[in-house]
Amino acid sequence: MMRTRPLKVALLGCGVVGSEVARIMTTHADDLAARIGAPVELAGVAVRRPSKVREGIDPALITTDATALVERGDIDVVVEVIGGIEPARTLITTAFEHGAGVVSANKALLAEDGSALHAAAEKHGRDLYYEAAVAGAIPLVRPLRESLAGDKVNRVLGIVNGTTNFILDRMDTSGAGYSEALDEATALGYAEADPTADVEGFDAAAKAAILAGIAFHTRVKIGEVHREGITEVTAADIASARRMGCTVKLLAICERAADGRSVTARVHPAMIPLSHPLASVREAYNAVFVEAEAAGQLMFYGPGAGGSPTASAVLGDLVAVCRNIIGATTGPGESAYTRLPVSPMGDVVTRYHISLDVADKPGVLAQVATVFAEQDVSIDTVRQQVRQDGSGEASLVVVTHRAPDAALSGTVEALRKLDTVRGVASIMRVEGE
Repeated sequence: MMRTRPLKVALLGCGVVGSEVARIMTTHADDLAARIGAPVELAGVAVRRPSKVREGIDPALITTDATALVERGDIDVVVEVIGGIEPARTLITTAFEHGAGVVSANKALLAEDGSALHAAAEKHGRDLYYEAAVAGAIPLVRPLRESLAGDKVNRVLGIVNGTTNFILDRMDTSGAGYSEALDEATALGYAEADPTADVEGFDAAAKAAILAGIAFHTRVKIGEVHREGITEVTAADIASARRMGCTVKLLAICERAADGRSVTARVHPAMIPLSHPLASVREAYNAVFVEAEAAGQLMFYGPGAGGSPTASAVLGDLVAVCRNIIGATTGPGESAYTRLPVSPMGDVVTRYHISLDVADKPGVLAQVATVFAEQDVSIDTVRQQVRQDGSGEASLVVVTHRAPDAALSGTVEALRKLDTVRGVASIMRVEGE
C-alpha cells in the first residue's frame, strides 16, 4: 500500500551531478514512488550562486543557507553532492542530528573521515550511503558491503579514474605524448581545468581507501594509500609495455596480506598483460576486478563519472534509504572489526620493468646483474639492444621477479651509481600476472 505523505529530500549542490539528480527525481517521480512505496519530494536545493538559471527546478526551492535546510526537521534524506571536506562534513553530521539519512558522492570526505561519519549515523540511527563516491554508475560499494558480506575478499584491482584511463589509452592507441593526450581529454571535458586530483592519483587514492575499508572490514584513510600519478609516464614506457604484450593503466590495488595480518592500498601506473580483463578497458571507462575466496573472480565495468552515471548511483542509494525509512530500519553501517594495519609500500611485493641507458661495452650486464643479486632481487628477463646512432650506448631492459618494493627501490638507486649506467629511462611496476 502506497504511503501518501511524501518523503522530503534536501539536495546540497546543483552542479553537473546535482542538476541531473533533480531532473530524474522530477521526470521519474511516479516510478520512484512505486519502487519506494511513497512519493519523494524535492524540498530544497542549496547552492552557492542562486542567480544561475536551473532548468526544471522551482526557483522557490533554491537557497544559499545549506545549514538551515538540513536543520529544518522535516527533511527525510539529505543528498550531498557538493564535494570537499567542509562544509560537507558539518552539513552531513547536522543532517544526522536532525533525523535525516544521507546519500553522498563525496569520496574525499569519506576517505578522510568515513569512520566518524559512520559513527554519527549509527549514533542517530540513520543511514549513510555512498555508492556514487567510488565508480560512478558501477554498482560496487553495495556488492562489497552486502552481496559479498559472507565471503572473504582478498584483492581489489581496478581502474577507478576515467580521466587518467582516457589519457593512457590515447597514448597507447594514437602514439600521443602525455601533454597531447591531456589536452585532448580537457577539450572533450574528461579533464578539469586543473587536472591535478586526477593525474596525480588523489582521486583514485580516495576511492582505494574506501574500497579497501569495505573489502577488508578495516579502516583505511587516504593518507595510508601509496599514491603515484601518471605525469611521468612517457611514450617510451607505453612502447616498452607494448613490446612485452602489455598496456599501461593507472591502477588502484587493495590487497590482503598472504598471512591475513595486514592490508595494503596503493595507486600507481603499472603494466598489465593484454590478456588481463582490465587491459581492454578503454576511453574514460572504469572497471574493478575483485578476487574473493568463494566467489572467485568478479569484474565490474561501466562509466565511472559524468552527470547521468553518477546521478544513477545517487538515485539508487536514495531509493534504498527511503525504503529503509518506510520500514523503520537502517542499512549496513561500517564494518571495521578486523582492525588490520595498513602496511607501507616498501613491504609490498611487486615486479618491476626497468629500462636503462648503458655503455655499450663488455661487462655491463655483469655489473647490473651483480647489483640485483646484492639487493636479493631475482631477474626474470633481460633484453639488450645496441643503438645504431654511434653514441656507444645500448638500451638494457630488465624485468624482475616479485620482491619487496623497498628492495626494488634500493636496486634502482644502486644502479644509478654505476658509472656504466648513463641513466634510468623508465621504471614501472608490472601487475596482473
